[in-house]
Amino acid sequence: MIPISFEFYPPKTDDQRAQLDRSAKKLAAHGPEYVSCTFGAGGSTLSQTPDTVRHLTQHHGFSSAPHLSCVGGSREEIRALLALYRGIGCERIVALRGDLPSGMGRPGDLRYASDLVAFIRAEFGDAFHVEVGCYPEVHPQADDAHADMRHFKAKVDAGADAAITQYFYNADAYFHFVDNARRAGVEVPIVPGIMPIANFGQLRRFSEACGAEIPRWMQRQMAAHGDDADAVRELGADIVAGLCERLIAGGAPALHFYTLNLARPTQTVLARLA
Repeated sequence: MIPISFEFYPPKTDDQRAQLDRSAKKLAAHGPEYVSCTFGAGGSTLSQTPDTVRHLTQHHGFSSAPHLSCVGGSREEIRALLALYRGIGCERIVALRGDLPSGMGRPGDLRYASDLVAFIRAEFGDAFHVEVGCYPEVHPQADDAHADMRHFKAKVDAGADAAITQYFYNADAYFHFVDNARRAGVEVPIVPGIMPIANFGQLRRFSEACGAEIPRWMQRQMAAHGDDADAVRELGADIVAGLCERLIAGGAPALHFYTLNLARPTQTVLARLA
């Protein structure tokens, strides 16, 4: 089995914190290379992300990689967060542009993820292994696929060590993207982001927001099961496990699972890969 990693998000309530602890304990048994923790710009999780990273590192023993967005933050604020993460013991950062929250007028001192990567390197050298995002099916705000690839290469040229993709369900989209990246001179590992399927309605909403395509055949198969939640989960696990098998066979360097703080959907997929 190739290396795996898991993404969590910062809990905001006691129930959510308990859920995260249950999931983290179960998923730790799979020996992830690291776990990441998402970041909310504009103050929504400015304290919760460091607190969650500290908890995942010190309580659960994970190597933890905070997501860091440059949107809405000053250089001083970003520098302080990076110093805090070094103090916690973090050796990885997931560097993202992020989205400007509704009603927020100030974009921050750093405009693009490539600026953030360059800032991390200038301030902290090689102290962090820096991951960036990329989009096999093209970023929804990109002018076109060529512009999207130029933005991706700019992040790598600024000093990124590796990339994690947006989730997808078309393996050919990933392989085509990697081939194009190599032709563009991008040589860093490109790790597929994997979204296990727990709730298909929720997945549709996520996909509409982020531009990830759900293939028509997959939608029709899911629709055939109607309200049978167990059948939908089993079909989803089969589909995602099959995707992972094809990615592994095609040379993917690792798999990064978007857990949504749930253990069971990811564990069900991993059980099929064992």
